[in-house]
Amino acid sequence: MRLLLIEDDSSLGSSLQSWLQMDGYAVDWLTRGDQAATALATHEYHCVLLDRGLPGLDGDAVLKALRAAGTSRAQLPVIVITARDTLADRVQGLDLGADDYLVKPFDLEELSARVRAALRRSAAQPTPVLQHGSVVLDPAAKRVTLDGTALTLTAREFAVLQAMMRRPSHILSRAQLEEALYGWGEEVESNAIEVHIYNLRKKLGNRFIVTVRNQGYGLAPA
Repeated sequence: MRLLLIEDDSSLGSSLQSWLQMDGYAVDWLTRGDQAATALATHEYHCVLLDRGLPGLDGDAVLKALRAAGTSRAQLPVIVITARDTLADRVQGLDLGADDYLVKPFDLEELSARVRAALRRSAAQPTPVLQHGSVVLDPAAKRVTLDGTALTLTAREFAVLQAMMRRPSHILSRAQLEEALYGWGEEVESNAIEVHIYNLRKKLGNRFIVTVRNQGYGLAPA
């Protein structure tokens, strides 16, 4: 899944990006509010983390524009992250269209939990657990089991598997999988996806993931 982080504090932005990447998300980080429209128009995001005090265009204006878009982007979950902590500030942020409001400083574990909650609500699923055959993936718990036995996956392996299990009848190209895994500026090794697929096959069985020549990868019929 891909997140858009809009935060002008370089130290905090770097920390949040690194933390969320360790959580398995691809994270694009902007430092100006007036850059948001272009990013939202050119990439598919699953959640936005938005500071209110931004240069160029403040977070309130970004949120208003997003909610007035009249497209599927208008339903995109937005978590406001801000130092504005009065009751009036919270009410205003939520009334502008934020799905959640997190006051700085906050614990990174709490941020992760709020992102997961926002993604669950966005998917309109009472439980986000994915299953394909004997493989069960729980995004909230970051847990994968095979025939009931828990497996140990890296964050990248988990993200690749999740992207595929969310669309089990589709063939995903290497570019699509890279889009789900990597944010702007992250170096992508030429064989990174192939390595993740190889490792997943070792853990899930060689027949769980199929290769379609010149197209990409998909899940074998359950």
